[in-house]
Amino acid sequence: MKRKSYDSMQCPIARTLERVGEWWSILILRDAMYGMTRFEQFQKNLGISPNILSARLATLVEHGFLEKRVYSEAPYRLEYILTAKGHAFEPVILSMSHFGTTQLAPEGAVSVLVDRETGKKADLAVVDKKTGKNITWPEYIFVPGPAASPDMKRVLEFAEEMAPEKLRAKKARRRA
Repeated sequence: MKRKSYDSMQCPIARTLERVGEWWSILILRDAMYGMTRFEQFQKNLGISPNILSARLATLVEHGFLEKRVYSEAPYRLEYILTAKGHAFEPVILSMSHFGTTQLAPEGAVSVLVDRETGKKADLAVVDKKTGKNITWPEYIFVPGPAASPDMKRVLEFAEEMAPEKLRAKKARRRA
């Protein structure tokens, strides 16, 4: 069964899924973030078949997350380096890891994010750089941007209308 394409959707989440939504792609980007660059490293760590790995690497290169570089002429060998777009995806990997650790690991943390300098455990949050406030729904909401289609505006307006109700419910849970 052919997977639906999200290319025509204006939603930034759908567009991101179109580029990296296949699970191997996200794991490859995770490993690249860890410092792996070579085909053999990805294959060994992920246990992925060579043909699937080749296809996923090609897609990540095509979409600008990785860049191919020759590291050996004889024999001819390539490595795959994170681009600026690949590095921009790092917060997504960190958030997924945090979610997996806090919500999906009944046995406890298998890894802990720490400050490399101090060794202190990080407390991951999505923060507004300008104010320093944690970004949480519904205290923050998405509003239509200048390029929003009528469909996107409709969805975001619905979300904005629902925000006060969600905020009241959230405050009531805090008081209880």
